[in-house]
Amino acid sequence: MVGGHSFWQLRVHSFAMRNTWRFLHSLVWVAAVLFSFGAMVATAQPAHTVLQPKVVVVAFFEVGEDTGDRPGELQFWVERDHLDRRIDVPGMTRAVRANAAGTEIAVAVGPGNIKPGVNLMALGSDPRFDLRESHWLINGIAGISPEDGTLGAAVWTDFVVNGDLAKEIDPREIPAGWPDGFMSLDGTTQADAKGGAGWEDDVRKWGGDEARANRRGNVIRMNLALMRWAYGMTKEMELPEDVAMKGLRSQYKSAAGTKSGPKVQVGANIATEIFWHGAKMDAWAHRWVGFETDGVAKFGTTAMNDSGAMLALQALTKQGKVDWNKALLLRTASNFDMPPEGVTAAENLASENHGSYTAYLPALEAAYSVGERVVGEWMK
Repeated sequence: MVGGHSFWQLRVHSFAMRNTWRFLHSLVWVAAVLFSFGAMVATAQPAHTVLQPKVVVVAFFEVGEDTGDRPGELQFWVERDHLDRRIDVPGMTRAVRANAAGTEIAVAVGPGNIKPGVNLMALGSDPRFDLRESHWLINGIAGISPEDGTLGAAVWTDFVVNGDLAKEIDPREIPAGWPDGFMSLDGTTQADAKGGAGWEDDVRKWGGDEARANRRGNVIRMNLALMRWAYGMTKEMELPEDVAMKGLRSQYKSAAGTKSGPKVQVGANIATEIFWHGAKMDAWAHRWVGFETDGVAKFGTTAMNDSGAMLALQALTKQGKVDWNKALLLRTASNFDMPPEGVTAAENLASENHGSYTAYLPALEAAYSVGERVVGEWMK
């Protein structure tokens, strides 16, 4: 006996202690190996590079490929600004195009008003892009009233009016004396003022120059100071007018906007999901822009997309991901929104097909040349 323990008890205790220490040592060794392996894996898998573009160019449609075929609104930007990189973003319709440095990116996010909102929210939520300091050039072709301008004109947008948010009675059933079937969502007749429940506040009371939207989101004001800066930089630019454009312009003999060739100007854009056409709809668009903006804005162009795009930027601004006060909206006229005298609306619409409007390519050229002057300043 040794201290009350037998020799064999001490041998068993000593053996157990030695094996316990060996087991603990093995655990420490395994943990060290796993830690080293994890560190090597982390080193072997680099983190995503976060792009911080100075400029985001937003277009709405592309005809086919991004390069090398008949262009849509995106292609000139990709080819001429060397946006050779493709970055797929979950939730976006097309890949993001970027230059080698990641300082300029371009996206096509249409058609319609809904898809641009969905696409831009997806872009703004992707952690690979830091867009907090980015400037935005939203650009695309549009229809124009011959009363306000001509084919190839470049129009910097001051207000966007969503023409879909309204009540409508079929024109064949409207009361006598109504010019069209549209009225405010808050009204029961065209004589009723807008503004029920404060949804559509009085635009005449909007102070300052910053970007702004009413609660309903159907009237959006661009950053007027930025818009005036862009207009001042580009207003003297010469814009292309070919023989076909000039010939069509000459058919609108009594229209105020077709007395001279295309120029850079300012006007509101009315955004609708429906591609409307004709003199009566043109009269409605003029009336509706004035009605919704309380006479502040004047109809400039018609397109489908800009409400959705700007409301997405507003939402992302509230999330701290972008600044919609750094956004400009440029529309260039590819077609008239109504026929010349002696031509019906249906005949005129049939002659001006999407992708082959009289001023389709000149309008794309104008969008790039006018827009690039601004983008060039932002890229400095």
